[in-house]
Amino acid sequence: MEKIKQFLENEKGKDLLTVIIVILVGLGSFELGRLSSKENSFSGIKIEYPDQGINQAASPIITQNSNSVGKIFFASSKGSKYYTISCSAGKTIKQENRIYFTTGEEAQAAGYSLSSSCN
Repeated sequence: MEKIKQFLENEKGKDLLTVIIVILVGLGSFELGRLSSKENSFSGIKIEYPDQGINQAASPIITQNSNSVGKIFFASSKGSKYYTISCSAGKTIKQENRIYFTTGEEAQAAGYSLSSSCN
């Protein structure tokens, strides 16, 4: 104990102790941040596959909330085009701006037209 006490009293020991304290506070803050982010209500991405016919290719329906379950078309709430779930042209639309439809006719009745990229 006496050697430790002498080491901490000199300049090198004080510097080392300061570095250790800074590292421990940083790690503690990082872990507290991780714990607090786990408490949000985001449940992750759910992937569902629609019923497949014999020669029908499977295209997954990717959903993040209960409003889009079973829906295979979506549109931006700020745009005029609608897209199929498998269409890459609609990937840039944020989830919170998406409106989901079960059929293309439903999307057209809402005033949207099919994107030419999805044909």
